[in-house]
Amino acid sequence: MRLRSKPVLCNYYVTYRCNAKCSFCDIWEKPSPYITREDVAQNLRDLKRLGVQVIDFTGGEPLLHREIDVFLRMAHEMGFITTLTTNGLLYPKLADRLKGQVDMLHFSLDSASKEEHDTGRGIACYDFVMESIDVAKRLGERPDILFTVFRDNLDQLEEVYQKITQPNKLMLIINPAFEYNEVAVGERLTETELDYLLAFGKRKGVYLNDGFIQLRRDGGNHTADPVCKAASTTLVISPENELVLPCYHLGTKSFPIQGKLHELYLSQEVEELKRQEGRLPECEGCTINCYMQPSFAVEVNKYFWKALPSTLKYNLEKGTWKRLLPF
Repeated sequence: MRLRSKPVLCNYYVTYRCNAKCSFCDIWEKPSPYITREDVAQNLRDLKRLGVQVIDFTGGEPLLHREIDVFLRMAHEMGFITTLTTNGLLYPKLADRLKGQVDMLHFSLDSASKEEHDTGRGIACYDFVMESIDVAKRLGERPDILFTVFRDNLDQLEEVYQKITQPNKLMLIINPAFEYNEVAVGERLTETELDYLLAFGKRKGVYLNDGFIQLRRDGGNHTADPVCKAASTTLVISPENELVLPCYHLGTKSFPIQGKLHELYLSQEVEELKRQEGRLPECEGCTINCYMQPSFAVEVNKYFWKALPSTLKYNLEKGTWKRLLPF
């Protein structure tokens, strides 16, 4: 049973450029422009008309955009829940400008070991994450630590929890790595390791969407009976100001927006692509978290029930539900 027909989320790519070279990501290899203020203003108005509730300003590294604080403020003042993930390199310099504009602020950290984290990220950014935590706390912000889990850093989860997130009263978000294109993420997590993550996610101050674990146990999305609702739950806007369908990672079709996002999203051509969500050959076995999370939220099935407790836990902890109340 479908609970919501309107899209929930917009993944708004402000640029594909990045100041890191993460081993599990290929986005930093792409040339890219930066989005413009005029396009953002018009697109936010159309996203509001379409019913979108959450705007994730992403990249690349979103803090590379000189007007990122302007975009966040515009979205926040329009009533959107705003979210942003950063490697921390630029946050200490920009923190004062961003204060109060990001509802869900995530600092990426994949190890308690400086050497291990910096190696995986391809740049020395561990110390900047630590500095970013201190700066954010001083400003009264409530950031999260986003830990991308692979088989080779699973042993670091406990130390990050005990030495970094708990002492600083931060939420630890467990983000199981996912495969796409030709990006190497190592061996898949075993059943025993998935059990370990599931138990870890029950701890105080930890968020893990249990639907992610169930999806991996089930072998990912299946085109014969797709759980993925990427195109109907999530709008992807590229730095070129194009609507990308069915998702960024497949990106089989891009449509120039040209100031008409509302009409474009409801057009016949886009509607036909929505009907193919989760059914394309490339969708078989997919476990891409950023599209599965909103997919779990709009249709009552086993993934909805698996995801619900952890989703409620996070939103109650962060207070983001208050942003959805009409005033």
